[in-house]
Amino acid sequence: MSSQGATLQNYNNELVKCLEDLREKRETLNKEILKEEKKKQDIQKKLHKLTEELQRINERLAKKTSARNDFDMTIQETEGAYMKILESSQTLLHVLKRESVNLSKKKQTSHK
Repeated sequence: MSSQGATLQNYNNELVKCLEDLREKRETLNKEILKEEKKKQDIQKKLHKLTEELQRINERLAKKTSARNDFDMTIQETEGAYMKILESSQTLLHVLKRESVNLSKKKQTSHK
């Protein structure tokens, strides 16, 4: 019986050792899990902050793009009006030269 008792004691010692190894492996894995969860939380916080920053940037871009479009429209309208002024000035100059020539001709015919 004592040999059976010794064998049983060996099995018991081995079982205890295996359980201790499993507990150590579990604890190591648990520490890794906790580390990964912490990393995950940090990344989620950063992502939240980046998402908010992206939203603010998009809002600023929308306002600036709208303002730029207003500038484009004003420039286009001003250039169009300026071209009309140039055309009118050219027409006025042409009419003025023609009238000047006509007045000069009338003056010359009245002196004869």
